[in-house]
Amino acid sequence: MRIKKLASILIATTLTLGLVACGGNENSTENNEESSTNNKITIWAWDESFNIVAANKAKERYLKEKPDAEIEVVTMAQDDIVAKLNTSLSSGSYEGLPNIVLIEDYRIQGYLTAYQDEFADLSSVAKAEDFAEYKTGVNYVDGKLYGIPFDSGVAATFYRTDLIEQAGYTKEDMNNLTWEKYIEIGKAVKEKTGVSMLTLDPSDLGQIRMMLQSAGSWYTDTDGNVSIANNQALKDAIKIYKELTESGIAKQTADWDQFVGAFNNGEVASVVTGCWITPSIKKAEDQSGKWAIAPFPKMANNSVSKNASSIGGAGWYVLKNVDNSEMAVDFLGKTFASDADLMNDLADAITLVSTLEKAADVANYSKGDEFFGEQEIFGDFAKWTSEVPSVNYGMHTYAIEDIMTEAVQAIIGGADIDTTLNSFQEQIEAAVAQ
Repeated sequence: MRIKKLASILIATTLTLGLVACGGNENSTENNEESSTNNKITIWAWDESFNIVAANKAKERYLKEKPDAEIEVVTMAQDDIVAKLNTSLSSGSYEGLPNIVLIEDYRIQGYLTAYQDEFADLSSVAKAEDFAEYKTGVNYVDGKLYGIPFDSGVAATFYRTDLIEQAGYTKEDMNNLTWEKYIEIGKAVKEKTGVSMLTLDPSDLGQIRMMLQSAGSWYTDTDGNVSIANNQALKDAIKIYKELTESGIAKQTADWDQFVGAFNNGEVASVVTGCWITPSIKKAEDQSGKWAIAPFPKMANNSVSKNASSIGGAGWYVLKNVDNSEMAVDFLGKTFASDADLMNDLADAITLVSTLEKAADVANYSKGDEFFGEQEIFGDFAKWTSEVPSVNYGMHTYAIEDIMTEAVQAIIGGADIDTTLNSFQEQIEAAVAQ
């Protein structure tokens, strides 16, 4: 997935010191020799087939206007970026750091809380209202926009139309789903076709995370405080997750390859996750025309839950104390912050679902996709992106989830939900306070 779990958010200086061994600066020793010129910037991102392609496409467009500029795009694993940023920012040492860095939405609150003065205010080149509301909620602080939102992680229900029809249901039945209806359809699919409805990985709480956001909730409250014990949306999500595991409609998987293999091999009838899974689904060319996409299911017992959520996604940030930060701001302003044509190109090149509002009107968003029965999938993704509730991801999403995994498994095993969540509230508060 485009999200990668680590043991915890690595923000505190004490944790940072333990990260030095994660990797040296071999990728970036030359990055700040750049300052012998004042027209060079460096960009760090992960994922050669997605984020790096996007950065290089943006570079091509920027160089048409400013051919004398020098732009270096560096591929680096996300955990190495986290380690290097924390090590450098905590010590105030900027040698080897990039001008622009991609940071995952779940992590940025930690950086803006601990190191707000290290990031450039981008309000001069973009406005919060230019992007999907839920994306700017994580990087808009004290009236200033510190990041340019990039990819949408809007969640959706990808499903096999042929298997759904064999079970006696139609495309109309898949629209505006509740999780209860989804489970009902899943049982019929399993009975009529022998195929499971979805995959579940006991070590990955992505499904619960999406359910939470559909109700405008998170593991933390609006002020970033741990919210487990009295979190009604969390209780509702865990109950649905338990029903999914007990219903017999889920195929258990343990890693990314098993997850992708399950739908590529026809072992599950649907995939409920972020829009970034689209290219992986389309790898099964023999299934072309047999898939469609519907909105994310909502929780029927939660009155504020919507048929919209998100999982994953990131934004572009400028380190203002690295030389040439003004050029870096200008680069983002002329590319990811405003260029709808770039978003149109990236829709074709990497199936990017942009969170730039005006991207919804570009040509590629109105094209039908043969694999999905000529459905105009980008237009649908754009619509659902605009409906995703905004939440405060807080500073410790992954640290909390590492502990919550144990709590969820205990509840599935029969433990009382209220007693368990009360106990884990205390454990998590103690863990993130360290």
